[in-house]
Amino acid sequence: MSRRRVLTGLVGAAAATAVLPALSTPAIAAVPRIPADVGRLKFKNLHTGEMLDVTYREEGHYLPDALGEINHILRDHRTGDIYEMDRELMDLLTDLAASVDRPMGTFNIISGYRSPKTNATLAAKSNGVARKSYHMRGMAIDVSMDGVDLMDLHKAALRLKRGGVGDYPRSGFIHVDTGRVRSW
Repeated sequence: MSRRRVLTGLVGAAAATAVLPALSTPAIAAVPRIPADVGRLKFKNLHTGEMLDVTYREEGHYLPDALGEINHILRDHRTGDIYEMDRELMDLLTDLAASVDRPMGTFNIISGYRSPKTNATLAAKSNGVARKSYHMRGMAIDVSMDGVDLMDLHKAALRLKRGGVGDYPRSGFIHVDTGRVRSW
């Protein structure tokens, strides 16, 4: 089995108690847990229909092939341009998924990397697009998450205090980035 693919079978009592104290509620104990030294993400690109379920970090080491797969699914879907995404952003998403008790949840990608050309086009049409967007530096993503209320996802991102957090409820996504801590 590929090292990058999903780690399964971590549901047992030993895995659950390694992360949580003794639990008496079976529904909570049955939530799959991922070891803290593993970075794993699931994505669905809403523009291309592509899906990715990948382990990108093991034992503190980032896996180059897996990061390449992430860069590909987060590419600018308008131009096809691929950019190296910030590893801290992947770790932020991993922690965000865990903080909403969905460590194996799927992030729906609205926007990952944006080429300068795409960003300029979007900024000309909307004042909600920053002209020097972190998207152009591979440091931002606009997402929603299957099975998680957008307001809960937004609050969880704010609690992490790991960068910028924007709330776009009318458009159905939140923005997170690894820039300075701020919110809008």
